[in-house]
Formats: sequence, C-alpha cells, structure tokens
Amino acid sequence: MKNLLFFEKQNSIKQSGIGRAMTHQMKALELANVEFTLDPNDNYDFAHINTLFFESYRLLKKLHKKGMKVIVHGHSTVEDFRYSFRCWRLIAPIFNHLILRMYRHADLIITPTNYSKGLIEGYKGVNCPIYAVSNGIKLEDYKYNEEDVKAFDDFFNIKDKKIVICAGLYFERKGIRDFFEIARKMPDVEFIWFGHLAPILTQSKIRRAIKKRPKNVLMPGYVDIKVLRGAFHRADCFLFLSHEENEGIAVLEALASRLPVIVRDIPVFKDWLIDGRDVLKGKTNAEFIEKLNYVFNNDMEAFKDNAYKVVEARTLEHVGNELKKIYENVYKKQA
Repeated sequence: MKNLLFFEKQNSIKQSGIGRAMTHQMKALELANVEFTLDPNDNYDFAHINTLFFESYRLLKKLHKKGMKVIVHGHSTVEDFRYSFRCWRLIAPIFNHLILRMYRHADLIITPTNYSKGLIEGYKGVNCPIYAVSNGIKLEDYKYNEEDVKAFDDFFNIKDKKIVICAGLYFERKGIRDFFEIARKMPDVEFIWFGHLAPILTQSKIRRAIKKRPKNVLMPGYVDIKVLRGAFHRADCFLFLSHEENEGIAVLEALASRLPVIVRDIPVFKDWLIDGRDVLKGKTNAEFIEKLNYVFNNDMEAFKDNAYKVVEARTLEHVGNELKKIYENVYKKQA
C-alpha cells in the first residue's frame, strides 16, 4: 500500500497552516510505517490531495480516469475564507467554486475537526464519506528548552513585563484588530503577533490598523523556530481571537507548550476545549481583558495539565494510526 501525498506549490505554502499540516502528515505516516511519495509521477495505489487549486483538480481528474481513488483533505471551508485576504468578497465565488469542485469529486474527505466535518457535510453535492482527523502535534518539539527561551530573550530583550502572544496571518478573521484594541487598554503588558502577510494581499483596513497599533504590540513577522518556541515558553498567555477556524494548529502548539490559552468562544472549540478546564473562553474584548487578568493573577497549573491531556490525544502517532486505518479501507476498495 503506497500513497501519494500531494501538496500544490509546496514552497509557497510551507509557512502556512497547510504547510505545517504537510510536515505533520509526513511525520505521522512515517511513525505509522505507511509508505508514501510526494511525486505524482511516482508509482502509488491512491492519492491524498491536500490543496484545492488547478494542479490539484487536474491531478484528481487524471487519477480518476485511471480508476484510482482520491482522498481530498478539507483544510479549507467556505466559512474560513471570509474576512481574510484583500478583496476577499470578489474572490470568494471563485474560491468557493474551487473548494466545492474538489470536495464534490473526492472519494473520501479528511478534515481536522467535527466542526469542519459538519460544515462540509452541509455543502450541496458533497456525498462522499467524511472523517475528522486532527492535524496533530509533535509533542517533543514543544518541551521546555532553555536554548529556545534564550533565543527569544536575545531577540526581544523584554524584561519585567507580562507577555501575551498570538500567531497567524494578518486576517481580520484572525481577530488582529481586537488584539490591538486589547493591547491598547493594557499598556503595561507586551503583546507579540507572530506571522506575516504580503501587503498586496492584506486588507487596507488591516494595513491601517497595523500602522496605528499601540506601541506595546510587536510584529516581528516570521522568526526562527527557536525564537517562536521560546515565545511559547516565555510568554504568560496565548490569546487567540479568531472568529473562524477549522482547528487552529497554533492553539495545539500553545497547549503542547503548557502555555495558558484564551480563545474566542467559537463552535470549532466546543467539543474538545472546555472553558474553565482546559482553556478560558470569551466573546468580547472586555471579557478577554478580564480573562487575561485572571491568568496573570492565578495559578494556572491545573489548566496546563488538563490542556496537555487534550494534545496528548492528538499526537502524530495517533494521527498516523488514524490515517493508516482510513488508507487501508481506501486501498481495499481500490483493489
């Protein structure tokens, strides 16, 4: 049983969530002893396509003509494209068409959560089986490491201040403007937003907000992985204000780092992150400020322990075994 793991434009997506999902899938399959290739010209029994654009669809149709089964990965939904790139309203009909075209022609769909599974099941014309399998987390990468913390301290040189971090593209959907507003009302706290988006792709109102952000918000863009992992251990809280997600790999990374997490109370987190047990949830900026002050002034060890149990159920070993079961079923049908 050999699988094609296909990601269109690998170099372009490597720093995105889908790029990290690619790395996670490769490692998960290695741990599960599943043979795979990244080369569509290689020999394989079926395909697992992770991207949704022209090369991906062309490959799907080509493989179907050969009688080969194709799994499509549901990283994206119609809902999470909203309030993202510049001119998203104009692009959305095209993007939605590309998504639905892939999903409607898939033999099987894998998507990260029960929430995204429910969304895709509701799309007209999508009739294939859909499975929820987490993007997963490599726990050992997020163990405390003194060198990573030193890399962070050397990079930022922040002393005697509380530190709140987030990671994501410059999307309105990610809650970046709320991040700025909360920082503005907490001037004694240092806020750091990791990530980047080319100005040509960034909405003008987000570009203006970035220019006018308060002085206590640092935006270093993409940094060395040691600095980022150091941030997860050096910070006091991970504040994730996204309005729409299909899982949130950055949230998994924060939980794995035993960093207290505050998230917006949105449906994707409903069935696997419990408010007051694993994380704190809020809906308004006033609530988020209240939750941050709670984190700063209370012992969060029980939250960290509970949250770590959540990510232990989403290790790459677990993901690899789940993918292997799905692959074996597809392989049997292929035969």
